[in-house]
Amino acid sequence: MKAYIFPGQGAQFSGMGLDLFENSAEAQELFKKANAILGFSITDIMFEGSAEDLKQTKVTQPAVFLHSVILSKVMGEDFKPDMVAGHSLGEFSALVANNTLSFEDGLKLVYKRAMAMQQACELEPSTMAAVLGLEDEVVEAVCAETEGTVVAANYNCPGQLVISGDVKSVEAACETLKERGAKRAMILPVGGAFHSPLMEPARKELAAAIENTTFHTPTCPIYQNVSTFAVTDPEEIKKNLVFQLTAPVKWTQSVQNMIIDGATIFTEVGPGKVLQGLVKKIDRKMETASASI
Repeated sequence: MKAYIFPGQGAQFSGMGLDLFENSAEAQELFKKANAILGFSITDIMFEGSAEDLKQTKVTQPAVFLHSVILSKVMGEDFKPDMVAGHSLGEFSALVANNTLSFEDGLKLVYKRAMAMQQACELEPSTMAAVLGLEDEVVEAVCAETEGTVVAANYNCPGQLVISGDVKSVEAACETLKERGAKRAMILPVGGAFHSPLMEPARKELAAAIENTTFHTPTCPIYQNVSTFAVTDPEEIKKNLVFQLTAPVKWTQSVQNMIIDGATIFTEVGPGKVLQGLVKKIDRKMETASASI
């Protein structure tokens, strides 16, 4: 069974999507439609902008989404997923790929999400940190005993967990985690505490937008970050998508469940190969590939 997986924020690179634009009339049409929906030329930034330009919140999330979704569209008959999943932002790409959301609605929600997250980040100094080489339970326990707000945010693969919260609490947790034997506990260059309670203002804003968007019955199951199991009910998909902003990304558990349910190859659709690396760390025997046209 073919599993298609979609990357999140951080996978962007300068020149992303240009090959699609140059080689596909369908891609050109979709990129032009995206510029019109967003009200600025995101293609100029994607194709010619610097890494710094691509880091802008209003650019990063729609750029990664567009690269993934347009690639899946121009693959045509070659794109036949039996199951899909996306890492954080990538969940929106996956929902367009399995026809739960239209291209236009997916892009509008991603842009709304990006701007709402940016506003939430400005309310309180917050950050994330990568923790390597510890059991999940140890990291969870340290977060629970640390004052302030700090939680497990991304279960990326065994021995790699990202924590998220206010700056002081994350820094304090990192020191404790090193004392408990973490190989590394390092602050990440991100603008805020994603997938933590500090994203509550953004969750409320996104919830209203999701509620006003039409979700269709998907053509194949999605394994969502919040629930980790196969979901096909549009109302359940909506609910999980709303909670995703303040809940952890359970990537390890999602991939494990996809394998249990019969996945034999994981194909990453979009920029980079980060998710393929994580899949290999979760099950080194699993076949992985990059999507291409």
